[in-house]
Amino acid sequence: MMSRRQASAGLLSAAVLAGTSGLAPAETTTKTLPPPQMRGGLSLMQALKLRHSTRAYADRPLPPQVLSDLLWAAFGVNRPSGDRTAPYWRHIMVIDLYVAMADGVWFYDPKAHALQQHSPADLRALTGTQDFVGAAPLNLIYVAHGERMHDVSPTDRRLFASVDTGFIGQNVYLFCAAEGLGSVFRGAVDYPRLEKAIQLGGGQFVTFCQTVGYPKA
Repeated sequence: MMSRRQASAGLLSAAVLAGTSGLAPAETTTKTLPPPQMRGGLSLMQALKLRHSTRAYADRPLPPQVLSDLLWAAFGVNRPSGDRTAPYWRHIMVIDLYVAMADGVWFYDPKAHALQQHSPADLRALTGTQDFVGAAPLNLIYVAHGERMHDVSPTDRRLFASVDTGFIGQNVYLFCAAEGLGSVFRGAVDYPRLEKAIQLGGGQFVTFCQTVGYPKA
């Protein structure tokens, strides 16, 4: 009989293999990200002191290196086992990161540390009900795979997925504080409209969104 850890490892492997955008390979455009920089930045205590929410953003895009570091800090692979910078429910990965920018919506592939285009449409304005989300350079969309949470009710699936999203969101907040970026974690989202626009698969749902960018002067 398999242990719970072994069963979870099997589901983890399946999740990694399944963790790609819904586009066919021939249709997928990939952005290769530079390797994340592991040195420099503020201390944890300094970043905690500076952490706050920002709701006014300049339209300046994030440079490729900053985008790379942000995504790795959020939920990147940080050890040979494939585990991540944030903990997750029952050792089963149920959260994917999508990045909404002016040039489309992109799926973050942590294993390859690359972005795969999910949609060419600029859907930033659909990631929240606040005015600033459509002009901010980047909005993270946290998508949960409810179909991977086999033994829990739909209500509990949203609860557990929201906890996992919160871990990732705090990583983003601390990275932004250390890099002089602004961020705000948001639940004011028209969820049915956004989920329809990004064409999620069966059992998937959006938990929260998070805006990232340079604060408006």
